Amino acid sequence: MTVRRALAWASAGKLLSFTIAFASSIVVARWFLTPAEVGMFSIAFAATVLIATLQEFGVNRYIVGEVELGPEKLHTAFSVSLTVAWGVALLILVAAKPLAWLYGDMTLFPLMLVIGASYLFVPLSIVPTALRQREMDFRSDFLIEVSVALTNAAVTVTLAAMGKGAMALAWGALAQQVARAGVSQWRSGWMFPWPLRFTGAAHVIRFGRSSTLLLMFDSIGNRAPDLIIGGIAGTHAIGLYSRASGLAVQLVLLLTGAVNSVFYPALAQLRNEGKPLGAPYLRLVAGYTGIVWPALAGLAVAAYPLVAALYGERWIEVAPLLALLALAEMIFVALPLSVQVPILLGRLDGVLKRTGAATALAVALLFLGARFGTLTAASAYVVYAVCWLLIYIRFLQRLTDFAWRDLFAEYGRSLIGTLAAVTPLLACYRWQVPATAMSFWQLLPPIVAGIALWLATLFVVRHPIAPDIRQFAAAIVAQIGRRRLLRAARS
Repeated sequence: MTVRRALAWASAGKLLSFTIAFASSIVVARWFLTPAEVGMFSIAFAATVLIATLQEFGVNRYIVGEVELGPEKLHTAFSVSLTVAWGVALLILVAAKPLAWLYGDMTLFPLMLVIGASYLFVPLSIVPTALRQREMDFRSDFLIEVSVALTNAAVTVTLAAMGKGAMALAWGALAQQVARAGVSQWRSGWMFPWPLRFTGAAHVIRFGRSSTLLLMFDSIGNRAPDLIIGGIAGTHAIGLYSRASGLAVQLVLLLTGAVNSVFYPALAQLRNEGKPLGAPYLRLVAGYTGIVWPALAGLAVAAYPLVAALYGERWIEVAPLLALLALAEMIFVALPLSVQVPILLGRLDGVLKRTGAATALAVALLFLGARFGTLTAASAYVVYAVCWLLIYIRFLQRLTDFAWRDLFAEYGRSLIGTLAAVTPLLACYRWQVPATAMSFWQLLPPIVAGIALWLATLFVVRHPIAPDIRQFAAAIVAQIGRRRLLRAARS
């Protein structure tokens, strides 16, 4: 499968699964669950994810990135993954009651048990999914992602409507992992490493040990807000914060998840061929910032009317948090694949040092910020994002050897497009309706105008993604023309 075709399948899967998950989250939050109930689930899920980070053990990256992956190496990797993963799943179940004691709320106990049980199914999907990505089989990835989203949404919404509260989210998480395991196994021909094979496991374990430490740092950075804010400010506060964070992160995943899953193996192929990565990396930067920056800026500027329309007035405190966290995500997007690229180039040690330092800084800033409320905590997260950028940018420049002038030129073009995208909405706030009074239907015209102005600006500044947009539009027009001709011929 070509990179362009793989990207199309991956993008379609991400878009459809995001739409399903987003719609179900609106239904659940608007009509069934309170911020406190969502916050309770967020604490349980965050604690579970921190432990579950050990479960994947770097096997996905190992399988996708290993230069020579034969049947024996694959069997060994699957055996190691299964053994470690089930051990970690049992650890999660054992930790359920101590966590409930720590937070002084025994309602966390059943939540942790159900979420922990979901991780018994995770190892059955790790290797099959990694193989599909390695082989650029993103048609299977599409089926997996959409099936998972449908299953989660159906279970969560049904149980929430039945009054199950936060447990509805937990059972949805369990159903999701069962679906992921089933569909990924089906697409890979029902794999299972029996009998278990540990010959050559030392290589997998060495890779997994370092990779797991990296994943642990990353997980702490991502989940620390839930645990820290939940412990200091309470479940209502973390319910609001997690909803804002979820919106910003989901938008980034929607726009970049497909690119990540396609470009990581594509960059691995370039590395194997001995080709330089500087120009391809700058192309990736242009794609990320050119598309994701305007979307996140629009999310930040439209936060008040958007939250009011989607979730209702009881969630309106999410709006200022969403604006700040969208800004933080814009900073993170400025350096795409910041971990994957150094690993491909054999610099895992450098990644571990920098990620460890950044994680410690994130935890310290969140502890300080959470003591003064969720807004201060969100502001602290923006400060962390800036520090993260400063920690990583020079490291990636040395590895890929891109030119500083070219990097900042891409940033400049993307920033101009971003400003163009939000100008109509800001103008409406200034001269027509303030943000706090704008309805959803009043929001739509300036958004459409912003998209049109953004597209025009990309062509004016000669942004690298402008030709891709032209080609994409031409392909759609050609497809519509072919369908009309077919209908005319049949009639």
